[in-house]
Amino acid sequence: MIKVKGHLNLYRDEETGAIVNNDVTSYNQYVNSLETKKLRREELDEMKKDIDEIKSLLREILNK
Repeated sequence: MIKVKGHLNLYRDEETGAIVNNDVTSYNQYVNSLETKKLRREELDEMKKDIDEIKSLLREILNK
C-alpha cells in the first residue's frame, strides 16, 4: 500500500487503487457509537411498550 500525501491514516491499494483508512481508533469509536445507538433505540422501544401497556390499563380502569 502507498501512503496518501497529507493524510496520516490513508493508504492507496496498489492493485485496486482503492483508498483505505487505517485509523483503528476512529473505527472503534464508530463501532461503539453504533452499539450505543442500538441500545438507545432498544430502550426507547421498551419504554414505548410500557407506555402502551399503562394506557391500556388506564382505559380498562376507566371503563369499569
